[in-house]
Amino acid sequence: MHYLMLICGVEEQEMTPGEQDAMIADTEAWVKEMDGRGVRKFGDRLRLTDTATTVRVRDGETLLSDGPFAETKEQILGFDLIDCADLEEALDVASRHPSARRGSIEVRPLWPFGEE
Repeated sequence: MHYLMLICGVEEQEMTPGEQDAMIADTEAWVKEMDGRGVRKFGDRLRLTDTATTVRVRDGETLLSDGPFAETKEQILGFDLIDCADLEEALDVASRHPSARRGSIEVRPLWPFGEE
């Protein structure tokens, strides 16, 4: 079963250089472990929200807005597509991600087209 992990946190959260170095090292270790297990299929960080554009179509008119759709304190900072046997394994994988210690990770199963 494929799951999408949405890595959420505060975009401009201040970290000391040591904390930032540790977060990078811990994340690289997590990626290496999950890639080695064959669980992680793809993932990446996202650019800052000031580079986002939200697209809506209303009454046939395309409306573009700068920034993310939702006004929240936390933003989606990255994502990972994982392949796990079940939700229990997916939650375990997410709980090991370093970002879970500073923000949150939403885990959601994919819903392939044509599947009820």
